[in-house]
Amino acid sequence: MRIANDPDDLTARARIRDAAMQHFGAEGFERATIRGIAETAGVSSGLVRHHFGSKQDLREACDAYLVKLVRGLNAEVRDNPRATDVNYVAKSRAAMGPYQHYLARALAEGAATPLFDELVALSEQWIAEADKGRADPPDVSAKVRATISSAMSLSIVVLHQQISRSLGLDILSPEGDELLGRALIDIYSHQLMSAEDAAAARSALDKEYRHE
Repeated sequence: MRIANDPDDLTARARIRDAAMQHFGAEGFERATIRGIAETAGVSSGLVRHHFGSKQDLREACDAYLVKLVRGLNAEVRDNPRATDVNYVAKSRAAMGPYQHYLARALAEGAATPLFDELVALSEQWIAEADKGRADPPDVSAKVRATISSAMSLSIVVLHQQISRSLGLDILSPEGDELLGRALIDIYSHQLMSAEDAAAARSALDKEYRHE
Protein backbone atom coordinates (compact mmCIF):
# COMPACT_ATOMS: atom_id res chain seq x y z
CA MET A 1 0.00 0.00 0.00
CA ARG A 2 2.96 2.35 0.49
CA ILE A 3 4.07 4.97 -2.03
CA ALA A 4 7.63 4.50 -3.21
CA ASN A 5 10.42 7.06 -2.97
CA ASP A 6 9.25 8.55 0.33
CA PRO A 7 11.81 8.02 3.14
CA ASP A 8 9.03 8.10 5.72
CA ASP A 9 7.60 4.91 4.22
CA LEU A 10 10.61 2.87 5.34
CA THR A 11 9.61 3.21 8.98
CA ALA A 12 7.29 1.34 11.33
CA ARG A 13 5.37 4.59 11.63
CA ALA A 14 4.56 4.44 7.92
CA ARG A 15 3.49 0.80 8.14
CA ILE A 16 1.14 1.71 10.97
CA ARG A 17 -0.28 4.64 9.00
CA ASP A 18 -0.91 2.50 5.93
CA ALA A 19 -2.46 -0.26 8.02
CA ALA A 20 -4.72 2.32 9.66
CA MET A 21 -5.93 3.57 6.30
CA GLN A 22 -6.62 0.00 5.27
CA HIS A 23 -8.71 -0.67 8.38
CA PHE A 24 -10.44 2.72 8.41
CA GLY A 25 -11.37 2.23 4.76
CA ALA A 26 -12.65 -1.33 5.14
CA GLU A 27 -14.35 -1.08 8.54
CA GLY A 28 -14.96 2.60 9.15
CA PHE A 29 -13.32 4.69 11.85
CA GLU A 30 -15.58 3.60 14.72
CA ARG A 31 -15.24 -0.14 14.09
CA ALA A 32 -11.51 -0.16 13.38
CA THR A 33 -9.35 -1.02 16.40
CA ILE A 34 -5.81 -0.19 17.46
CA ARG A 35 -5.20 -3.92 17.98
CA GLY A 36 -6.30 -4.80 14.44
CA ILE A 37 -4.21 -2.01 12.96
CA ALA A 38 -1.19 -3.15 14.97
CA GLU A 39 -1.56 -6.75 13.79
CA THR A 40 -1.72 -5.67 10.15
CA ALA A 41 1.33 -3.43 10.58
CA GLY A 42 3.24 -6.19 12.35
CA VAL A 43 3.80 -4.16 15.51
CA SER A 44 2.44 -4.04 19.05
CA SER A 45 -0.53 -1.95 20.12
CA GLY A 46 1.81 -0.13 22.45
CA LEU A 47 4.00 0.96 19.54
CA VAL A 48 0.95 2.30 17.72
CA ARG A 49 0.08 4.42 20.74
CA HIS A 50 3.70 5.44 21.18
CA HIS A 51 3.87 6.82 17.64
CA PHE A 52 0.37 8.24 17.33
CA GLY A 53 -1.37 8.37 20.69
CA SER A 54 -5.11 7.92 20.20
CA LYS A 55 -7.02 6.49 17.26
CA GLN A 56 -8.17 10.03 16.39
CA ASP A 57 -4.54 11.18 16.33
CA LEU A 58 -3.78 8.31 13.99
CA ARG A 59 -6.57 9.34 11.61
CA GLU A 60 -5.25 12.90 11.64
CA ALA A 61 -1.82 11.57 10.68
CA CYS A 62 -3.40 9.67 7.78
CA ASP A 63 -5.07 12.86 6.57
CA ALA A 64 -1.82 14.81 6.93
CA TYR A 65 -0.02 12.27 4.76
CA LEU A 66 -2.62 12.57 2.01
CA VAL A 67 -2.35 16.35 2.17
CA LYS A 68 1.40 15.95 1.70
CA LEU A 69 0.82 13.78 -1.39
CA VAL A 70 -1.61 16.27 -2.91
CA ARG A 71 0.72 19.20 -2.32
CA GLY A 72 3.54 17.31 -4.00
CA LEU A 73 1.45 16.48 -7.04
CA ASN A 74 0.22 20.06 -7.32
CA ALA A 75 3.77 21.42 -7.09
CA GLU A 76 4.87 19.06 -9.86
CA VAL A 77 2.09 20.24 -12.16
CA ARG A 78 2.94 23.88 -11.41
CA ASP A 79 6.58 23.26 -12.26
CA ASN A 80 5.64 21.75 -15.62
CA PRO A 81 2.00 22.69 -16.34
CA ARG A 82 2.09 22.01 -20.11
CA ALA A 83 3.96 18.72 -20.03
CA THR A 84 2.98 16.50 -22.95
CA ASP A 85 4.87 13.42 -21.76
CA VAL A 86 3.22 13.09 -18.34
CA ASN A 87 -0.30 11.84 -17.67
CA TYR A 88 -1.02 13.71 -14.46
CA VAL A 89 -4.43 12.07 -14.09
CA ALA A 90 -2.82 8.63 -14.09
CA LYS A 91 0.01 9.83 -11.88
CA SER A 92 -2.34 11.22 -9.25
CA ARG A 93 -4.39 8.02 -9.38
CA ALA A 94 -1.23 5.97 -8.87
CA ALA A 95 -0.30 8.08 -5.85
CA MET A 96 -3.76 8.26 -4.30
CA GLY A 97 -5.15 4.97 -5.59
CA PRO A 98 -3.91 2.81 -2.71
CA TYR A 99 -5.83 5.05 -0.34
CA GLN A 100 -9.09 5.34 -2.29
CA HIS A 101 -11.07 3.10 0.07
CA TYR A 102 -9.91 5.12 3.06
CA LEU A 103 -10.72 8.36 1.29
CA ALA A 104 -14.15 7.21 0.14
CA ARG A 105 -15.13 6.01 3.61
CA ALA A 106 -13.71 9.10 5.34
CA LEU A 107 -15.56 11.46 3.03
CA ALA A 108 -18.80 9.53 3.51
CA GLU A 109 -18.30 9.80 7.28
CA GLY A 110 -17.79 13.55 7.04
CA ALA A 111 -14.07 13.28 7.79
CA ALA A 112 -10.90 13.91 5.69
CA THR A 113 -11.50 17.61 6.31
CA PRO A 114 -7.84 18.66 6.01
CA LEU A 115 -7.57 17.02 2.59
CA PHE A 116 -10.79 18.58 1.35
CA ASP A 117 -9.70 22.01 2.55
CA GLU A 118 -6.31 21.59 0.88
CA LEU A 119 -7.90 20.63 -2.43
CA VAL A 120 -10.16 23.68 -2.22
CA ALA A 121 -7.22 25.98 -1.47
CA LEU A 122 -5.14 24.61 -4.34
CA SER A 123 -8.09 24.73 -6.74
CA GLU A 124 -8.82 28.30 -5.71
CA GLN A 125 -5.30 29.31 -6.74
CA TRP A 126 -5.70 27.77 -10.19
CA ILE A 127 -9.14 29.30 -10.69
CA ALA A 128 -8.02 32.77 -9.57
CA GLU A 129 -5.18 32.65 -12.07
CA ALA A 130 -7.51 31.51 -14.85
CA ASP A 131 -9.90 34.36 -14.01
CA LYS A 132 -7.25 36.87 -15.04
CA GLY A 133 -7.76 35.86 -18.65
CA ARG A 134 -11.56 35.87 -18.57
CA ALA A 135 -13.42 38.32 -20.75
CA ASP A 136 -16.50 38.23 -18.52
CA PRO A 137 -16.41 38.68 -14.73
CA PRO A 138 -17.24 35.52 -12.72
CA ASP A 139 -20.66 35.37 -11.12
CA VAL A 140 -19.38 33.78 -7.90
CA SER A 141 -16.07 33.84 -6.05
CA ALA A 142 -13.11 31.60 -6.81
CA LYS A 143 -13.58 30.01 -3.36
CA VAL A 144 -17.14 28.95 -4.19
CA ARG A 145 -16.14 27.48 -7.54
CA ALA A 146 -13.12 25.76 -6.01
CA THR A 147 -15.27 24.17 -3.31
CA ILE A 148 -17.83 22.87 -5.78
CA SER A 149 -15.24 21.59 -8.26
CA SER A 150 -13.30 19.84 -5.47
CA ALA A 151 -16.47 18.12 -4.29
CA MET A 152 -17.23 17.02 -7.85
CA SER A 153 -13.71 15.65 -8.27
CA LEU A 154 -13.81 13.71 -5.01
CA SER A 155 -17.21 12.27 -5.90
CA ILE A 156 -15.42 10.02 -8.40
CA VAL A 157 -13.75 8.26 -5.47
CA VAL A 158 -16.93 8.04 -3.41
CA LEU A 159 -19.07 6.93 -6.36
CA HIS A 160 -16.46 4.83 -8.15
CA GLN A 161 -18.61 1.68 -8.00
CA GLN A 162 -21.59 3.41 -9.62
CA ILE A 163 -19.38 5.12 -12.21
CA SER A 164 -17.63 1.84 -13.04
CA ARG A 165 -20.97 0.06 -13.41
CA SER A 166 -22.32 2.75 -15.70
CA LEU A 167 -19.23 2.82 -17.91
CA GLY A 168 -18.60 -0.92 -17.94
CA LEU A 169 -15.01 -0.67 -16.66
CA ASP A 170 -13.23 0.06 -13.40
CA ILE A 171 -12.79 3.83 -13.39
CA LEU A 172 -9.81 3.39 -11.03
CA SER A 173 -8.02 0.98 -13.39
CA PRO A 174 -5.42 2.06 -16.01
CA GLU A 175 -8.17 1.92 -18.65
CA GLY A 176 -10.33 4.02 -16.39
CA ASP A 177 -7.50 6.52 -15.92
CA GLU A 178 -7.26 7.01 -19.67
CA LEU A 179 -11.02 7.39 -20.10
CA LEU A 180 -11.25 9.80 -17.17
CA GLY A 181 -8.36 11.86 -18.50
CA ARG A 182 -9.89 12.13 -21.96
CA ALA A 183 -13.30 12.98 -20.52
CA LEU A 184 -11.90 15.72 -18.30
CA ILE A 185 -9.91 17.22 -21.16
CA ASP A 186 -13.02 17.29 -23.32
CA ILE A 187 -15.20 18.76 -20.58
CA TYR A 188 -12.74 21.49 -19.60
CA SER A 189 -11.83 22.44 -23.15
CA HIS A 190 -15.38 22.96 -24.46
CA GLN A 191 -18.10 25.20 -23.15
CA LEU A 192 -21.33 23.53 -22.18
CA MET A 193 -23.23 26.81 -22.38
CA SER A 194 -22.93 29.77 -24.68
CA ALA A 195 -22.37 33.24 -23.21
CA GLU A 196 -25.94 34.11 -24.17
CA ASP A 197 -27.41 31.02 -22.51
CA ALA A 198 -25.35 31.67 -19.38
CA ALA A 199 -26.61 35.26 -19.20
CA ALA A 200 -30.20 34.05 -19.56
CA ALA A 201 -29.70 31.46 -16.82
CA ARG A 202 -28.25 34.09 -14.45
CA SER A 203 -31.17 36.36 -15.19
CA ALA A 204 -33.58 33.55 -14.34
CA LEU A 205 -31.76 32.99 -11.04
CA ASP A 206 -31.97 36.70 -10.26
CA LYS A 207 -35.72 36.59 -10.78
CA GLU A 208 -36.15 33.36 -8.82
CA TYR A 209 -34.24 34.65 -5.80
CA ARG A 210 -35.33 38.28 -6.23
CA HIS A 211 -31.92 39.82 -6.71
CA GLU A 212 -33.42 42.41 -9.03
